[in-house]
Amino acid sequence: MCGIAGMVGSRSQKSVVGEMCESFAHRGPDNTGLWEDSNYCVLGHKRLSIIDLSSDGNQPFLSRSGRYSLVFNGEIYNYIELKKELGGMPFRSDSDTEVLLYSFEKNGQDFLQDLNGMFAFSIWDIKEKKLFAARDRFGVKPFYYAIKEGQFYFASEIPSLFEAGIPRRPNEKVWASYFTSGKYSVGKETFWEGIYSLEPGHSLEFQNGKLKVWKWYDFEKAVFEESHHLLENPKEYLKELLLDSTRLRFRADVPVGFNLSGGLDSSMLFSLINSQFGDDSNIEAFTFYTGDDRYDEIEYVKSLLEGSNFKLNPVLLSPQEVPDLALQMAKQQMEPYGGLPTIAYSKLFKVAREKGFKVLLDGQGADESWAGYDYYFKDTNFTIQGVKSSPFRPQVLTRDFRELKDPQSEPQPFDNRLQNLQYRDLFQTKLQRALRFSDRVSMQFSTELREPFLDYRLVEKVFSLPTEMKIQGNTQKWLFREIANDFLKNDIRLAPKRPLQTPQREWLGLELKEWVLDQVKSLSGTGWFDKNEIDKELDLYMKGDKDSSFHIWQWVNTALIFS
Repeated sequence: MCGIAGMVGSRSQKSVVGEMCESFAHRGPDNTGLWEDSNYCVLGHKRLSIIDLSSDGNQPFLSRSGRYSLVFNGEIYNYIELKKELGGMPFRSDSDTEVLLYSFEKNGQDFLQDLNGMFAFSIWDIKEKKLFAARDRFGVKPFYYAIKEGQFYFASEIPSLFEAGIPRRPNEKVWASYFTSGKYSVGKETFWEGIYSLEPGHSLEFQNGKLKVWKWYDFEKAVFEESHHLLENPKEYLKELLLDSTRLRFRADVPVGFNLSGGLDSSMLFSLINSQFGDDSNIEAFTFYTGDDRYDEIEYVKSLLEGSNFKLNPVLLSPQEVPDLALQMAKQQMEPYGGLPTIAYSKLFKVAREKGFKVLLDGQGADESWAGYDYYFKDTNFTIQGVKSSPFRPQVLTRDFRELKDPQSEPQPFDNRLQNLQYRDLFQTKLQRALRFSDRVSMQFSTELREPFLDYRLVEKVFSLPTEMKIQGNTQKWLFREIANDFLKNDIRLAPKRPLQTPQREWLGLELKEWVLDQVKSLSGTGWFDKNEIDKELDLYMKGDKDSSFHIWQWVNTALIFS
């Protein structure tokens, strides 16, 4: 929906927050708003207009009482229902922003439990001189913060904090963990010292120079309660939830489209959309391809859409485009991301925006909640799909740097292996990095991404299901596939889980070889790598050892971030 930024403290400056906002102008080209409270709090907002396109929905949004000022990034999908519950409040807009603020004003912080949406927001209490902020349950929308010399800073993207003067110092513990085990950071830590991420389902307050952070969303408790609510017909119940989640995410005052790949999740998403909005020929689909039949799924996507009213927009990624796109993305993300598939994915949003689509839906989140990864039932430690050996090369790191890695153990909040793995993937690994990548690549082109499979009602109920409803024999996502049976052809419904791939292995060793070598050479300045070892691994890769290209991509991506 937009980008938010702010400063709180005795030396807050409107000009600084304005510069912070300009650094993520791509997140909200429709309006810029700045508001200040006596030089002690400055809030900034870049708007991407989705609901109520008039100026009435512009932010920062001041409450009618004059006590609260809000900046908000995201969407509250059930804002119409919440608005009715607020009764005769004198609304001056048709926006979900105003509903969010008045829900807070009426119900206090407990109102978070009523929100169905993706959000990161800050509310300044003018009377108490206190900032309250919160992030959605699964961390779809970002919220970064830092404290420097008693001043509190927050923003939707890390480069905005650099713009405000937060030092750009690498968090070597996080970088070392990334190279040795693929962790993209855990908890509040980011790849930069002194810059923190408000964790999913967490809130914070900043008042009188003191910061307080707490967890507002108790996922474990919600799952425990759901596990005791036995369903007479779980298939029909969850089918209706899937339909309702998708319907809610079509609430917008701008055109809505959706992304497709050749997998089960995308196919299900198409079916949920088609069954409810199939008569609307203004809805369009987007898919990427690379021109390599070994990886492309465009023919499958075409056959899926055959007979529907939805136009398909195929988007080609060529190897020649990769260097420039990779550099642009590295400078926006300022943290590692997932490789060429992410770059290809980013082009979908560029094309969609050029065609006038501000909102796209995709199928993220189904694998984590419905148990779709092969390591959920196979004895393997590799969380990267499609490799036979370790995708990491820790021996290329200097000993001192390698030993900085965080030995933090994985959480075990549940009494069984499957749910603990799913929990890790939802809140620490798979989903968290995918949501970060996706937020940046969509907002880079002023486009909003919505994920129906991450409706909290759906995730809580599915997560709580007995193992046999998720995995039967070697069949993953068993109940999901049973529901798909009502929509999809049998060959689609029964297709095994496969990673979304591009010719990354081939391109990095052939078409992009010289670019790869040039980038990796520049890493010597970090002091993190053993030149002889990294040269040895590069040589092995270029000569054909291409089971995994993840380590090559790690080095290239890092070089681009530090360039």
